[in-house]
Amino acid sequence: MAPIAEVEEVVAARAPSVGHAQFKAQTERVEKLAARLEQANDPETRAIALELVQSVVELHGAALQKLVERCVATPEGERVLEDALQDDLVSSVFLLHSLHPDDLYTRVLRGIEAVRPYLQSHGGDCELARIENGVIHLRLHGSCGSCPSSSVTLRNAVEEALYQAAPDIKEIVAENAAAHPAASNLVTIG
Repeated sequence: MAPIAEVEEVVAARAPSVGHAQFKAQTERVEKLAARLEQANDPETRAIALELVQSVVELHGAALQKLVERCVATPEGERVLEDALQDDLVSSVFLLHSLHPDDLYTRVLRGIEAVRPYLQSHGGDCELARIENGVIHLRLHGSCGSCPSSSVTLRNAVEEALYQAAPDIKEIVAENAAAHPAASNLVTIG
């Protein structure tokens, strides 16, 4: 068996089906390993290892780009791609390679729409105020008046929905309620 085939066989045997949380954990592991590589004593070994990682990332990105090009060439392929992007893992990998077809604004709105029924069931709602350099500014309306932890509950629900829809968000900030007098019943998050 060729060495490359052996490596592929080992990788396939070890590659479990991963979800968003597992992808995030693996991404953090890669970042920690890369940081350790940067601290290696031998500069030549460090440079080779980092170049290897970069080459693998570029190879995967090029392969995904080809896949996207083939998918968008037909209506059926576009539907398959759209369905695949509903999976958090697929979406995250496409974002990693700057291949996600939806911009940050669209993905944030999708996240808000996903959490809106939950917010409304608790007497609240959410609106996007603006996006600046990856920082999402929101206004949360309403609250559960009898629930002292409603602000935290709503904040957690909104943050989870938004980070799931757009993991490349840098930060989520609540607009200051005093700055928006028409919305005096804002729930502040942050």
